[in-house]
Amino acid sequence: MKFVIQSVTEAAVTVEENVTGKIDKGFLVLIGVGEGDTEEIAKGMVKKMLGLRIFADENGKTNRSLADVGGALLLVSQFTLYADCRKGNRPSFTKAGEPKRAKELYEFVIEECRRAGYPVECGIFGEHMKVSLTNDGPFTILLDSGELGLG
Repeated sequence: MKFVIQSVTEAAVTVEENVTGKIDKGFLVLIGVGEGDTEEIAKGMVKKMLGLRIFADENGKTNRSLADVGGALLLVSQFTLYADCRKGNRPSFTKAGEPKRAKELYEFVIEECRRAGYPVECGIFGEHMKVSLTNDGPFTILLDSGELGLG
């Protein structure tokens, strides 16, 4: 599983001219589900993400978490995080999770974040989406479950 986490002052996702999710301060998170990912891996990824201290404190140090700043989450499915560009010029997506299972895990991540008490907005799985954001910093982090020893 891969999360691209961007600290934002605002972000929104639109499907067919309709805003499906919009937040102010918080994280815009692009979520890629890979083959073999599980709910246990998803729980570990959510825990790590929610614990990140990447907002500035009163001294300008990145020392405050999403909870510390009262931030929200905008979660967007993004299978292209599993693009394999090693051969040729057309990416392969064979390492991305099967769509039915990927949707289940994406929805599981949404519910885990809500259960943790965070305001959560979303894109729509499998739809063509337009994502707009103001990245604060800019500050962008890639979490990969394989690198974190989660799967």
